[in-house]
Amino acid sequence: MSNSVLSSVDQRTKLVGENRLELLMFQLGTRHIFAMNVFKIKEVINVPKLNMMPGSHYNLKGVMNYRGSSIPIIDLRQAIKMRGIATEDVAKNVIITEYNRSVQGFIIGNVKNIVNTSWGTIQPPPTGIGKSNYLTAITQVNVDGVSEIVEIIDVEKVLAEIIDYDTSISENVLDQQIVNHFAGKKVLIVDDSSTARKQIKDTLTQLGIDIIERKNGAEALALLKKWADEGKRPSEEILLMFTDAEMPEMDGYRLTSEVRNDPRMSDLFIALNTSLSGSFNDAMVEKVGCNRFISKFQPDLLVDVAQQRMREWLESRQT
Repeated sequence: MSNSVLSSVDQRTKLVGENRLELLMFQLGTRHIFAMNVFKIKEVINVPKLNMMPGSHYNLKGVMNYRGSSIPIIDLRQAIKMRGIATEDVAKNVIITEYNRSVQGFIIGNVKNIVNTSWGTIQPPPTGIGKSNYLTAITQVNVDGVSEIVEIIDVEKVLAEIIDYDTSISENVLDQQIVNHFAGKKVLIVDDSSTARKQIKDTLTQLGIDIIERKNGAEALALLKKWADEGKRPSEEILLMFTDAEMPEMDGYRLTSEVRNDPRMSDLFIALNTSLSGSFNDAMVEKVGCNRFISKFQPDLLVDVAQQRMREWLESRQT
């Protein structure tokens, strides 16, 4: 599959604001179909010559030169611990992706096609599959006239097992006049990836902040509306909300838009914290009305956002 199939990605950014997405579907040597969000894909290429790196993580198959830079290539089938013997050649293609401000490639088998769908049709994985799975969601797609289950991979979890993410906070970032006020304050984290939620939680709890977690925009909106229906102002219940952009059922853009359109919660401080990259993010933040946008995973920026909000909260109490 040539990169011409993905050449129109930049023209599709309007889908994000409509709670829609496009999925690139592929296989890993069996009939099972997996998917990644097209917005995170830079290119699909044939498996290139790889240079081995002695002592590297066992899921890394080597590095390749990509547009002047060396990038790691990961065996995706091995990384998600697929069982059984592959019935087809697994190492046919490489998906070049950009997550959390880093570029890497994933070895895959056959590439199927790209489908345009709604986040509303995408559901969290069944709870019965356990916490050790590598999925953020599942959906059903019509493939060659047959309805097939498509599994959306938690790439952030795959990368976190290879990359040692540091949750420490730089000393010069902390504003001691602000930090002392965090104790007992609550922050809502909305993300379909348990790995991403843990990274934010491990960072903010160092400040004494209490964390509330929700797995997608629909769950978060239900919580905020519950408070509002009880006569509570969400902006008084929590200091702020960090939300991912792409999530099952309701994405972070739609969640933000829903909050802004409800006068009972429209003043809630919202920070969009996403692994998506690209200039369209700035446009979308402005369109839906987020207060801040930061790319994953940057502990110092998470703290900076929390301190910004705390300053605003303290100033509002003095007026």
